[in-house]
Amino acid sequence: MPHAVLDGSPKVARLFPDYEAVERDYYRRTGIFPPMHIVAIRRELAQQSGLARAVYDAFTEAKELAERKYLVGAAKQHMSVITPWFSALFEENRRLLGDDWWPYGVGANRKAIDTFLRYHHEQGLSKRRLRCEDIFVPELLDT
Repeated sequence: MPHAVLDGSPKVARLFPDYEAVERDYYRRTGIFPPMHIVAIRRELAQQSGLARAVYDAFTEAKELAERKYLVGAAKQHMSVITPWFSALFEENRRLLGDDWWPYGVGANRKAIDTFLRYHHEQGLSKRRLRCEDIFVPELLDT
């Protein structure tokens, strides 16, 4: 998070003051919880057989380790997190989003990606409406 936000600068404000309610409502209406990060690989590297799959598998393994840590924390009432009501927030998020609110892979994110690509085209940022098949390495389309 930018320091200006953390420091409470009046020059920076959220687009939606009640952002959490707006984001939860958007998810309820659309089923889309936007990805936090997208990993890109240079085209010339992506052409190396198995490289994209190896990167995907490494990130997936790291995510699984982090998820296990969260679940262990949940079992211990998140005692390692010094934030009031964190356990209640964690449970509320699980009720709304399920256990995997940032799923990996094209398949699990196709709706969000297709929506982003539609917006991208509608806003004039691409000459044609792209599809997942246009921007992802073929070996990862089945993830």
